[in-house]
Amino acid sequence: MAPVVHGLESQYFGQVDFAYLDIDDPGNAALMKELEFKYQPMFVLVDGDGTPVKTWFGAVHQADFETEFAKLITN
Repeated sequence: MAPVVHGLESQYFGQVDFAYLDIDDPGNAALMKELEFKYQPMFVLVDGDGTPVKTWFGAVHQADFETEFAKLITN
């Protein structure tokens, strides 16, 4: 998934902020619980207010990300 995600990060630079969570860092345990982390890879799209709007588990097609990004960018 890294090539897809990093490609999207370049493509949407300035429109979508990407953050990466280190699941091995105990300091992230509360956030992982809040996001209902189940397994990796897991992707969570949040709106400008920090509210999760879409969650994916496992491999995701680039077009699926782009569809959801478009919904948030145009609003």
